[in-house]
Amino acid sequence: VYADHRHAVAVSIPRDTLVTLPPCKLPDGKWTSTRPNTMFNEAYSVGQTAKGNPACTQNTVEKLTGLRVDHTVVVDFKGFAALTRVVGGVNVCLPQDVYEKDLNPNRATRGGLLFRKGEQKLSGQRALDYVRIRHGIGDGSDIGRIKRQQAFVASLVKKVKSDGLTPTGLLPLADAATKSLTVDPGLGTAKRLISFAMSLRNIDLHDTKFATIPWRYQGERVAIVQPDADQLWAALKADRTLDGTDAGGKKGGQTATAAASPGIATEVSGDGIDVAVYNGTTTRGLASRAATALTEHGFTVTGTANAVDRNRADTVIEYGAGLRTRAETVARLFPGAELNSVPGAGVDVVLGRSYAAKGGTSASPASTPTALPTSVARDARSADDDVCSNLSYG
Repeated sequence: VYADHRHAVAVSIPRDTLVTLPPCKLPDGKWTSTRPNTMFNEAYSVGQTAKGNPACTQNTVEKLTGLRVDHTVVVDFKGFAALTRVVGGVNVCLPQDVYEKDLNPNRATRGGLLFRKGEQKLSGQRALDYVRIRHGIGDGSDIGRIKRQQAFVASLVKKVKSDGLTPTGLLPLADAATKSLTVDPGLGTAKRLISFAMSLRNIDLHDTKFATIPWRYQGERVAIVQPDADQLWAALKADRTLDGTDAGGKKGGQTATAAASPGIATEVSGDGIDVAVYNGTTTRGLASRAATALTEHGFTVTGTANAVDRNRADTVIEYGAGLRTRAETVARLFPGAELNSVPGAGVDVVLGRSYAAKGGTSASPASTPTALPTSVARDARSADDDVCSNLSYG
């Protein structure tokens, strides 16, 4: 969601994308080591628990993009089906007839007809089957499935808006969401979900975009295309839409980036926040440089020292009970840093090699980003697009 609350974009990351998984916390409290060249979807399975590891996925996204993730929502199959029933179904479109074998390629025969070609309304299990179909449509790839999933979410947004974004109208949906989804504490009640949804009521359907990270095939996996991807992240940090529009909003003559661009240092005020800084690397003077940057933004640095572990790959911000919000403010100066709750801690910045690699510089005022690759805007979808268009890569 951009700072002007009149534009939004959802960026899909293919499940087979090769990324670097940062250290992630395990159920027993231990941490994994950095895992380069690993499929993106493996982040969610770190620890092998029934509930998955959304925190590891969030850390991976932040590491990959340099963007701070303010809220996390996890939708399982049961929850997805329930939400589609609450809204009364979602309009979708099939480019061809779809049979049971398309949903389950291990079947020996084609099986019965699941979906007829053309536009139709789906809910519950049938809606879930639609978004899971991969084989038998287009090129049969996960990339192609992403296109149809984006079309589905766009249609869902259109349906919710057409029903009216009012607290009364949203209550059944929000109530179902709190029962069906796994959300972070910031969105953990129906009231909070309604408040968040109402803050988006001025976003036009055409200004609600769906895009996919710039990608290419690398064998059976997906590789990120550079510098295209970094240009996309830079644009989002600077509150630039896919077509280059400035969506930062204005406040007192300055660009008001709010949560949409957490890495822009000119928007960070540390007034009243105490921070300790630790050097988790062997680079001399790193803590002092970070302390200077913090002081320049109004933070009170209570001290600097070397960390016990001097082999940190990434920067970590540790915080004690009740200090999450303050830690998030600090994190805006350290894009990609992980947040870690530690009993008894204040707010501590433990610097890693990623910070040293940047020359020990914190986030700085955003310059005008390099123009986005034309393919990103060209392949993007708007929530008001024809539901039968742009459904596959094949």
